[in-house]
Amino acid sequence: MHMTRLATRARPVVEAALRLQGALTPDTRSELRELVRAMNSYHSNGIEGQSTHPLNIEKALRQVFSDQPEIAKRQRIALAHIEAENALGALALPEVDAFKSATLRTAHEFLYQRLAVEDRKTDDGQKVVPGRWREAQVAVHRHEPPPAAAVPLFLARTDSVYASGHGLETLLTVAACAKQRLAWVPPFLDGNGRAIRLQLHAGLHVLTDGLWSANRGLARQRDHYYQCLPVLVRGGHAAPRGLGWAGQPQRANARAVVRVLH
Repeated sequence: MHMTRLATRARPVVEAALRLQGALTPDTRSELRELVRAMNSYHSNGIEGQSTHPLNIEKALRQVFSDQPEIAKRQRIALAHIEAENALGALALPEVDAFKSATLRTAHEFLYQRLAVEDRKTDDGQKVVPGRWREAQVAVHRHEPPPAAAVPLFLARTDSVYASGHGLETLLTVAACAKQRLAWVPPFLDGNGRAIRLQLHAGLHVLTDGLWSANRGLARQRDHYYQCLPVLVRGGHAAPRGLGWAGQPQRANARAVVRVLH
């Protein structure tokens, strides 16, 4: 019942996304995808509390970095995010593989292998290895995740539930559930949110065609997004009340892009 209701709420997003795909020329689509990649890095940094001005992201794309260490670090992370998203998209993952834990591991690896060693550290100085599941306990805001030893079991369960073919009607709902589940685990020592959002964008490509992104919807309700993370997971599926970000924010997101381009 809950999944059906969520799928109904997601239907306007599907309809708007399909209208957008049919409204653009190939050249416009290509240019828009480039803009969306930069936008994703901007929103992903913002969600993590590391807001980066779009002008600084544009400079990073031209290899021009600030002489202020913190701004330069955020520029490097934004650039790595753009390059990782491009590399993940180039894999042209079939839908059945998009939400597998192996794809999440690849997303984390693609991101962190593009960062300098000094940028691969947690706030307390621990080294983050690209693509390696965590071997220690972590804390995410007020949420205390499962112990590291249980991570493989949770990921196996996630694969068994979400790594399968889904029609467009349920894709956004499934993506939301998978993302909530992975963020609740979370499997890495650091970089979980960024890696999960990279996977989310790749997994929704059949719907978005890279022309819009769920990250914008998440960023617009950042506080609510973080409130959703600790929501209990029941019966192998993310609790529906924790998936509000998949409804109204994404409908407004998709409609906004369609209006701008018409």
